[in-house]
Amino acid sequence: MHVGSVALFAVPDDEQAFDYEALCDLVAHRISLQPRYRQKVRWVPGHLANPVWVDDEDFDIAYHVRRSALPRPGSDDQLRELVGRVQSRALDRDRPLWELYLVEGLAASETGRARFAIITKVHHAVAGDVGIDITSLLLDETRHPREIADDGWSPGREPTGPELVVGAVLDNLRRPTQVLDTVRSEVTDVRAAANRVLGAAGGVLSAVRKSLQPAPASPLNVTVGEQRRFGMAATDLEDYRHVRKAHGGTVNDVVLATVAGALRIWLLTRGESVTGATTLRALVPVSVPDGLSALFVDLPVGEASPVVRLHRVSYATKAHQESGRSISAESIRSLSGFAPPTIHSAAARLGARMTRRLFNVVVSNVPGPQQPMYAGGAQLLACYPVVPLGQDQALTIGLTSYDGGVFYGLNVDRDAMPDVDVLAQCIEESLGELVEAVR
Repeated sequence: MHVGSVALFAVPDDEQAFDYEALCDLVAHRISLQPRYRQKVRWVPGHLANPVWVDDEDFDIAYHVRRSALPRPGSDDQLRELVGRVQSRALDRDRPLWELYLVEGLAASETGRARFAIITKVHHAVAGDVGIDITSLLLDETRHPREIADDGWSPGREPTGPELVVGAVLDNLRRPTQVLDTVRSEVTDVRAAANRVLGAAGGVLSAVRKSLQPAPASPLNVTVGEQRRFGMAATDLEDYRHVRKAHGGTVNDVVLATVAGALRIWLLTRGESVTGATTLRALVPVSVPDGLSALFVDLPVGEASPVVRLHRVSYATKAHQESGRSISAESIRSLSGFAPPTIHSAAARLGARMTRRLFNVVVSNVPGPQQPMYAGGAQLLACYPVVPLGQDQALTIGLTSYDGGVFYGLNVDRDAMPDVDVLAQCIEESLGELVEAVR
């Protein structure tokens, strides 16, 4: 349950201006803006209350900021393999719940620009609390990093077990309903979580069950293991805008139609049965005026015409929004137990709670800045999100738009989807079909 990203940067002209030591210094200064990155989780003895955040008295920036290098030729294939292995490992629960990897040895881009990569992973409990990924903390709008004053941080003393118990008792006296909630969660876990949903969210799951049939059977919904693969696809934002202008709807509709076409092509390459009625259901977290809403959209993967796929997706998203069948931001918070700060983080948590029965795949689309960004003087070229898998979910699709590009990150179960790179190619092919149809 960690979210992350794979960010590609151009090496600055002065290569000595950005190295591992410089990155450690940059991270050390920037995390002063979000002290949670220097805190760890402590469990209250006897589970008398929810876990608490405490300062890490032995905080070691060199543990969290790591250095790696690709062997020659430093291809993107090698980078994706490294990402899969990094994302497969759990975070150390006895330390602050994040890691960052500087990846050197990456081959130059097609335009000849020397590159390096930064891989991040941050537990959703941290991302959900601070509201920003650590990569974003490092970024500036100019090549010249903004000055961050040294906060002179020194860790507070870590509370003892008895002190945690006393604090929990006092807190429970102030909030007596918290006791029942905590005991329930420890004793019955998932069943208790469902009870909290039905009480706090006003029967959201009942409403969903009434309005949605079970998700279609799919090779995407299998028992998954601990190991991952990662796929990447880079596309042009202007293509989506061009298609939207010609056929109406939204850019997100074009994204979903692209995903539908990609899944269609991918299923056919696998020899799966695809008929005109074949659909796959996507859980699509979207921004709304009061926060976040989750749509369930049946992707028409059986439809051969790319334009008809787009119109069917546009109709479905509009119908969901107008019918009130979407789940509100407040309901998502009730489902997950925390207030998600980003759509990717919300998708991860929601996907873990509401799995095979209701949807086949998560498609999480987060718009990013449309001007160049820099970290320590190095220009960000591309950023691919990493969204964790839910139970029985072999694929999650995260995408971020940045500086005229739309970058897809495909996080998959290693055994279930050895052909993730094929799906990445299918995304580019599917978008090409839509663009060609417009022409």
